[in-house]
Amino acid sequence: MPFLDWLLYHSVAMWLLLQSFVLIAFCFHSATTFPKGCYPSTEDGFKTFRCSKAQLTVIPRDIPNDTNKLYLDYNHISFLPNDAFQNLPLLVELDLSHNAISRVEVGAFRGLSESLHALDLSSNKLVSVNKDVFSALKAKANLSSNPWLCDCTLQQLVERVELVAGTSDGIICDASARKEHIGKPFLQLVGDIDFCNIYKKTTDIAMLVTMFGWFAMVISYLIYYVRQNQEDARRHLEYLKSLPSKQKKSEESSTISTVV
Repeated sequence: MPFLDWLLYHSVAMWLLLQSFVLIAFCFHSATTFPKGCYPSTEDGFKTFRCSKAQLTVIPRDIPNDTNKLYLDYNHISFLPNDAFQNLPLLVELDLSHNAISRVEVGAFRGLSESLHALDLSSNKLVSVNKDVFSALKAKANLSSNPWLCDCTLQQLVERVELVAGTSDGIICDASARKEHIGKPFLQLVGDIDFCNIYKKTTDIAMLVTMFGWFAMVISYLIYYVRQNQEDARRHLEYLKSLPSKQKKSEESSTISTVV
């Protein structure tokens, strides 16, 4: 019996020790999985993952796939690659504001078409974005406070996406083909100007100017060619005139015969 008691005692101790090691390993793994400055929480019933002001330069990995709200604001992210959020099928809100995002690939938000309701891309470095980036999204987007190039591409973009209420005046022209557009809200300009038609007219004018230039070059060459040929013909004619004519030779021969 003492042996059985000893064995039972040590078995229980070993089992508790093993459980402790497993729990410590699990906690250590969970703590080290997330980037520094990132942490999960539950807010108003939504599973939230916050990485605000975490000095991130890329989209972090190992974000829990049951996350509903993801905050990546106030970081140094500059690029959104394809499938950046493909493992977050339950994401309803995505905050990417106050970063340095200047390029967004067409498939960056692939997989979020049905779930995402709110997308914040304000206060970044977006100049031009392909309209197909938002083609499948139903989310309302905040695109304000970016250095936008006001052109046909931006017009097609804002026609495709639903903007968050009150943010449209924040889409300001930082650059444009016309200087008078710079500094003005783009949506106010779109009400009076079709930027895609302006682009088409500009292209047509450029083509006409190019065609006129080629036509002028051809005409100039033809004029030069004709004048050069006329000059050569004149010189040839003068040369022929300088030669003794057959008639003069015939008259001289006839005079010689008469004298003889």
